[in-house]
Amino acid sequence: MLHIYNSLTRQKEVFKPIEPQQVRMYVCGMTVYDYCHLGHARVMVVFDTVYRYLKASGYAVDYVRNITDIDDKIIKRAADNNEPIDALTQRFIDAMHKDEDALNVRRPTSEPRATGNVPEMLAMIQTLLDKGMAYQGKNGDVYYDVSKFDGYGKLSGRKLDELRAGERVAVDEVKDDPLDFVLWKAVKPGEPAWDAPWGQGRPGWHIECSAMSQKLLGDHFDIHGGGSDLQFPHHENEIAQSEGCIGHKHVNYWMHNGFIRVNDEKMSKSLNNFFTIREVLREYKAADIRFFILNSHYRSQLNYGTDQLDAAHASLSRLYTAMRGLPESLPAAYTDYEKRFIAAMDDDFNTPEALAVLFELASDINRIRKTQSDATAASLGALLQRLGNTLGLLQDDPESWFKGSSTADGLDEASIEALIQQRLDARKAKQWAESDRIRDELKAQGVILEDSAGGTTWKRA
Repeated sequence: MLHIYNSLTRQKEVFKPIEPQQVRMYVCGMTVYDYCHLGHARVMVVFDTVYRYLKASGYAVDYVRNITDIDDKIIKRAADNNEPIDALTQRFIDAMHKDEDALNVRRPTSEPRATGNVPEMLAMIQTLLDKGMAYQGKNGDVYYDVSKFDGYGKLSGRKLDELRAGERVAVDEVKDDPLDFVLWKAVKPGEPAWDAPWGQGRPGWHIECSAMSQKLLGDHFDIHGGGSDLQFPHHENEIAQSEGCIGHKHVNYWMHNGFIRVNDEKMSKSLNNFFTIREVLREYKAADIRFFILNSHYRSQLNYGTDQLDAAHASLSRLYTAMRGLPESLPAAYTDYEKRFIAAMDDDFNTPEALAVLFELASDINRIRKTQSDATAASLGALLQRLGNTLGLLQDDPESWFKGSSTADGLDEASIEALIQQRLDARKAKQWAESDRIRDELKAQGVILEDSAGGTTWKRA
């Protein structure tokens, strides 16, 4: 039985969907004004894995992840580039999708854009105004009045007085309370604007997720996810808006993934210590990044470094080694490995424990193929691949994993095979020096040879 850690109640709870065998899940997506970094990759991979596992468990999943395509940063970047806003956002949406495809992240079932859902935001703001939970300031902006929502602070576990004491804001006469947040920003020169009953302008950031989740998933759904940096104030404000509007609970389970850190600091654009996904992909396989993310529990902090990515690549190579050279087979029937894999994933998506099961399975495959039939090892190898696929891993053919593709200045597969044949001929002729020379030449090109009774195999370093 699946248990999920609920950030709202701060404990693991048995997952009970609102509708049997149907899950509705909303995850806060990207603000598209730049390339995605590894922090974004963690959100992508974590909730893609949740999505995959729910589907593998027999649920029909309606997975919504939004795109923020209008906000202050987008407007500024477009102005700095002298570029139309829609051209800027489309360019980075395309780049985001390319990164997702590389990381084997499946598209959500719906990917709404903020600019395509302004009428729904207007309707929600009007409801909050009508209920006396929002007001218009002297500057024309519309604000949410947090004092009118009794539950404000329940997600972050903070009280209003504590929040006010920690709020560092300049004196602002247009707001009734420093914690009140903007729902609608009055029009400014040179900025995009929409018509509204209270004056032209554009929506605030928080309102978009409340409006789009309600539109696509209804006013009560199962899971809401995102990075832990969104827990306050974004998700806190979402709760206030949505529940203030509809008058009842709107999300059953809140999930938040931990930060990626570099040198004990959160990876972020504001700190200028972030690495884009495409930068890391120049040095590592996409599967290395995915394994690196899944090898830590999604709620934990994750330390980034080349040592960790090197270890991820070596670990994946161990799994692929177990499958290499096995004949095709159907996966083994329900086994203790699969039982323990499921138990790990049912424990709040404990991917490190699930991966540990895969490594035990790989070790047993290596042992069995030496002492028993290849058929037994092959069925377990097929099981290893199937369980790995549940995590979005082990998607490659083992030979393709090890042989990869040539770099611009490297050897292609045909050239490598030709040199291996020359070495084989030299060995048959007992020309040991020539054999060693060819091995060294291949090694210098990043190609490692492995001799065995069955012949010579190779892989790229």
